[in-house]
Amino acid sequence: MKHQLRRSLLLVASLLSLTAAAPVQAKSDLEQVEVSVGRLLEEGHYTHQPLNDEISKKFLRTYLELLDFSHLFFTQQDVDALYAKYGTSIDDDVLLGNLKPAYEIYDLYQKRVDDRVAKVKELLKGPIDVKPDTTIELSRQKTEWPKNEAEADEMWRARIANELLQEKLSEHPIEPGPQLVARRYERLMRNVHEEDQPEQVKLFLAALAQTYDPHSEYLSKADLKNFSINMGLSLVGIGAMLRAEDGYAKIESLVPGGPAQKAGTIKVGDRITAVAQGPAEFSDVRDMRLDKVVEMIRGKKGTKVRLLVIPADAPDPSKRKTIELVRDEIKLKDQEARADIIIKKDKNGEPMKLGWITLPSFYADMEKHQKSTTKDVLQLLKRLKKENVGGLVVDLRRNGGGSLEEAIALTGLFLKSGPVVQTKGSNGNIVVSSDPDPTVAYTGPLVVLTSRQSASASEIFAAALQDYGRALVIGDKNTFGKGTVQTILEIGRFTSLLGSPSQEDGALKLTIQKFYRVAGGSTQLHGVASDIVLPSLTDLPEFGEGALKNALPYDEVPKARYTKWSESPEIFLEELKRRSEARVEESPEFHYVLEDMERMRRKLDENRISLNEEVRRVELNEDKERKEARSKDRLARQSDDTKIYRLTLDTVDKPNLQLIMFPGKMAAAKKSTVAPEAASDADTDLLGDGDGTKEPALDPVRDEALNILGDLVDLSAGPKTASATP
Repeated sequence: MKHQLRRSLLLVASLLSLTAAAPVQAKSDLEQVEVSVGRLLEEGHYTHQPLNDEISKKFLRTYLELLDFSHLFFTQQDVDALYAKYGTSIDDDVLLGNLKPAYEIYDLYQKRVDDRVAKVKELLKGPIDVKPDTTIELSRQKTEWPKNEAEADEMWRARIANELLQEKLSEHPIEPGPQLVARRYERLMRNVHEEDQPEQVKLFLAALAQTYDPHSEYLSKADLKNFSINMGLSLVGIGAMLRAEDGYAKIESLVPGGPAQKAGTIKVGDRITAVAQGPAEFSDVRDMRLDKVVEMIRGKKGTKVRLLVIPADAPDPSKRKTIELVRDEIKLKDQEARADIIIKKDKNGEPMKLGWITLPSFYADMEKHQKSTTKDVLQLLKRLKKENVGGLVVDLRRNGGGSLEEAIALTGLFLKSGPVVQTKGSNGNIVVSSDPDPTVAYTGPLVVLTSRQSASASEIFAAALQDYGRALVIGDKNTFGKGTVQTILEIGRFTSLLGSPSQEDGALKLTIQKFYRVAGGSTQLHGVASDIVLPSLTDLPEFGEGALKNALPYDEVPKARYTKWSESPEIFLEELKRRSEARVEESPEFHYVLEDMERMRRKLDENRISLNEEVRRVELNEDKERKEARSKDRLARQSDDTKIYRLTLDTVDKPNLQLIMFPGKMAAAKKSTVAPEAASDADTDLLGDGDGTKEPALDPVRDEALNILGDLVDLSAGPKTASATP
């Protein structure tokens, strides 16, 4: 009762202050925005969590960590003082439109950066001696702030020694280490000083939104303008999305069909350390503002940009690789579904045809209603029926989601009518979304291939087919685990009611619902667990929802009423697992993957790296020798005789399809176009680019997915002809 009364008085006070006639009492636009964001989060967020003392403490920490991500500049003494001053009152400040805490905390951060950069410059004037056994943390995200200035000085001494060693060990030096590091921190200091009050308020309100969950976000006017292109900052021209982490621009996702994904050389988790325009020299971008990094990568279509990146799986941050990309428009055609017709031998040596559909996203033309994922996949299924494929894999490994309606409709191609997904809003009401179409486009053996990058709509599709027993889900242990729904609310619609007609107020991306499977469990946090797990370098919890701060919890709702698939592959699951495990055990490629996974896991758990130059050089040489030995081993292996024919929406009705090289082969050959029916052992497999998308030269997960599907076809009483609606 006391809290409710306090809350009511605060809301009344803020409303009176916003509508007061006296100019001296009127709130500025930024203060009105602050009040509106606070109210919308309280009333509109899925959790309906009031802005109370509990949220106040979380909000303060989120803001401090947004400013000082790696706990480098503040000390614990600073943090304790800020908690004493604002820990239980910053929530009230939000609802009263008081931005003083935002400015005061930022001012302290700015002072700490200035002081530290001055000390770094002094440190760089002479050699930094460290003991031979000294190590430093690779990531300080989970480490507390240094207790005091003395502890901070010691930490920074080791940090700068490590940065100098990284540049010394780099095979791609940009400029002398001391000069580069000094320039880097001078740039950081300039960036901090360039943040004006609106930018500071943006950071403050972004922290407030992220206190509720990682997918709620305050968008400034500039962010809102770019929202139609991508949710957040995007690398326009190469098709990648970035986020700032520990001073680096880190690859968060790759746009389907974009130059970065098609090149296959840049991966999620890679960190950009320098950018070059064409053949020009690299410019260091460490500790540069993210929007400025984006600006450097943007450019005219057809021009080249080079990125110097630290690979996501690099054991040592001094390891870099150069990636050259040609800027291009990202066309819808590049993101379309496509299919492969695969001819491989069964256990008796007889040829068997299998189908493979790659689905980069769940898309729909909302205006013309002429194009959609479901319509496109249906066309591909019809051709696969004509080619008499015995089974089908739907590949969602790089599918980050998209249209919910398309996820539901596509699920319906493989099921009779019934519920597909349940959605619960903040009011607790549950809505069941169903496929109304009783026809089934494909009834044959079905496998859904997923990874940690499969998220949102992908998880709905995979979960429904798994719950019905319609398909086997294979791949990483779990999918990403994003089971929430967001909406965009323009702040101006609310501030205008309080006397502000401004359209410059930005927007709030607000989490309003959660997804649930028909079996009752949420896809939030847990994702979709694979029936058969295959070793993969993407299979790390650090790549999932659980790694994000303030992620909403997993929960369940009552099971929906649905009828399971009559010929469920679940009855063969144990035998399929046994066969797959035996192949994985014998596979040299999976041995390599498991070795790399163990090495990455060990590095992440240890979270430390040596400052001993000799030790680092030995580790780098071992890594280089290991890769050279693997290359020799791969060249010595005999390639199999599996054939793949590429099927796109442009060629779906053509009699002849392009024959491309199977991903497991290492040999390259010239292009050829033949009819799948006419293929013979004399045909040459190709390293073609088909629709312009290069397949990875080695993909053991894809190879094993085909083996599992072949086993499923075999156990289901031999090859079946896929059926499709006419």
